[in-house]
Amino acid sequence: MLDPQGIYEVDEDAVARVTRSTDEGPGEGRGAGPVLLHAVGGFVDAGAAGEIAVGHLTEQLVTTRLVTFDVDQLLDYRSKRAVMTFDADRWSAYDEPFLAIDHVVDPEGTAFLLLHGAEPDLQWERAVAAVKGLVERFDVSLVVGFHGIPMGVPHTRPLSLTAHGTRAGLVEDYTSFFGTVRVPGSFAALLEYRLGESGHDAIGFTVHVPHYLAQTRYAPAAVAALQHVERATGLDLVTGGLAAAAADATLDVEKQVGASEEVSAVVRALEEQYDAFTRSVGRPNLLAEQAPLPTADELGAEFERFLSQQGDD
Repeated sequence: MLDPQGIYEVDEDAVARVTRSTDEGPGEGRGAGPVLLHAVGGFVDAGAAGEIAVGHLTEQLVTTRLVTFDVDQLLDYRSKRAVMTFDADRWSAYDEPFLAIDHVVDPEGTAFLLLHGAEPDLQWERAVAAVKGLVERFDVSLVVGFHGIPMGVPHTRPLSLTAHGTRAGLVEDYTSFFGTVRVPGSFAALLEYRLGESGHDAIGFTVHVPHYLAQTRYAPAAVAALQHVERATGLDLVTGGLAAAAADATLDVEKQVGASEEVSAVVRALEEQYDAFTRSVGRPNLLAEQAPLPTADELGAEFERFLSQQGDD
């Protein structure tokens, strides 16, 4: 592997400034420093959950760029073409791709790091090693990823999610709805896996977005992701600032569903499946905590049964 430090630059002046301003620097031992959040574009992000969440954080909170990756070494421009603007007789703008780590401060004055931008196409292991090195340099205490995936669930019910972590105990409050599955890999997944191998704590939240909304910008999914990040980290991510966008998205979906009997029928069928599943496992919704949790085997059996029924329809 080529030297991981060769694909990024650290703004040492910026590091010194934020360290002085927040009185936070590398701790005495590994894992005493800030949380690192990450959501990179390019992989599945149903409802643009991760994209909306990152945009919200960078717009609403004070950010300072600490690390900039050399995307020329990491991107395949022919498979992931950046957007340019042509104005009458000239090229007037270029949406330059980037991958970076920002220092962010929440309203309570707590600092955290945010890795965002374009998912690398190339040199995954080198890029993962680079991030791992930065995790160790900044003494990161917990790494948290988030994004959305399409699922056969209705928008009229509470959004559920899949939580995962690098060791037992990190996401014990969450119930898994899946057994063992093989899926296409992602940079975020490989990062979490390699961090776990190295003994670093890392978790991820994958919001289940109604499949018929997967191609839209569905703000409720971003709100759900950020709320669970808040719960896991204690950060204040000002999710209330997304409330209006989430309400508008919900109203827009209701309007479009109401205008199509075919779509309405699909939603009703998903509601019946969702409600039947939650009744079968003894819970009013998939995130409720009042009732005793079923075992993973019980959930897996029920979920597989409902998936098979859906496939037969």
